[in-house]
Amino acid sequence: MQRFRHWVLLIPGLACTLAPTGVLKAQTDLDSVTILLPARVFDAEAGSMRDDWAVIIKGDRIQAVGPAEQLGRSAGAVVIELPGATLLPGLIDAHSHVTLHPYDETPWADQVVRESLEERTIRAVAHARASLLSGFTLLRDLGAEGAGQADVSLRDAIAAGIVPGPRLLVASRAIVATGGYSPGPRGYAWNIDIPIAAQEATGTDEMRRAVREQIALGADWIKVYADTRSDLPAPTAEELEAIVDEASRTGRRVAAHASTPAGMRRAVLAGVATIEHGFHGTTEVFDLMAKHGVAFYPTLAAVAANEEYAGRFTPGEAPSARILQVLDVFRLARRAGVIIGLGSDVGVFDHGDSRIELDWMVRGGMSLTEALQAATIVNAEILGVDEQLGSITAGKLADLVAVAGNPTDDLSALRDVVLVMKGGHLVVQP
Repeated sequence: MQRFRHWVLLIPGLACTLAPTGVLKAQTDLDSVTILLPARVFDAEAGSMRDDWAVIIKGDRIQAVGPAEQLGRSAGAVVIELPGATLLPGLIDAHSHVTLHPYDETPWADQVVRESLEERTIRAVAHARASLLSGFTLLRDLGAEGAGQADVSLRDAIAAGIVPGPRLLVASRAIVATGGYSPGPRGYAWNIDIPIAAQEATGTDEMRRAVREQIALGADWIKVYADTRSDLPAPTAEELEAIVDEASRTGRRVAAHASTPAGMRRAVLAGVATIEHGFHGTTEVFDLMAKHGVAFYPTLAAVAANEEYAGRFTPGEAPSARILQVLDVFRLARRAGVIIGLGSDVGVFDHGDSRIELDWMVRGGMSLTEALQAATIVNAEILGVDEQLGSITAGKLADLVAVAGNPTDDLSALRDVVLVMKGGHLVVQP
């Protein structure tokens, strides 16, 4: 498996973000010992299943992993048998929007301009819980989409144990070239002040200021729109370079929304860490991404959802032309050797269904094992948290999910979650 260049996330407050959380009255006892006995353990680093292995958790960390007969059982330990189940590292979705809900319920623009901040924040709490219960213990949330700093507040509330949810790495307000974003003012009278779901900036100085403001407000990652639509303004190469440089001063990295070859190329050369969407990527651009170690999040599930909402695709039937086109692009990225992780754009579709992205990645040519690695160790490496998360390894945080059956035989096993543990705390148990 190709490895992402190693990064360690040096963001102030990371220890808090990665601290054990649950509900306040259910914090992990750091002296407690739990032994999990599944039918098999997924070794994400090796890309293989380990039959009849056990995992010992002490407090919020994995203490030991190995053949059950060799590990034995310590006195006083809580033993949880998981017959027939597969134990995996907690799953990671690196492109989410907790403040959004499916567009067939309410169109994106109406969510931004018609739903109150209070409503959207309450929804976000429910969305976070749904993701956690589905086995996703870490989300990188790429933009509050007009909901202020709701993502920052939710991250901190989860870390404090006030509400349940996955660990969150957040981007707060994305940065966009002035005039390059919706919903306003397009479609509205010029004299109506319509909120814009991103922070507009023009010139390198304003771009740097925007980055500093987002950092001050609590952003873990910086997100920039390297392009939007061909008829709207986009950041220049110099502006993108300023964003990356300013973010790097505090150890932060940049995720770039980019769909066109020109936007993707500018973003890669500016030094971004990840490209989101990339729907019109070319062999040349993907070769450039591979050369620079830039990771790719194709958000295939979001494309399929939007095609379904438009009446062009029915789940279980043949993919639409648009879906086939982005699957072809996905294959180009794979052939170029680009590092690809699970980033679903959940929020476009139901929270708790991030696993659907893996189905589409497999349809695009990934093996079942590669898909599971994309949701675990590969994402942990891309996000710079692999020293603490992403594999079932002694010393790492005990973020784990058990599912009925074997997902390397059939990914539908991921739908049947029988156990979720986050930081040693049992969220779902048999």
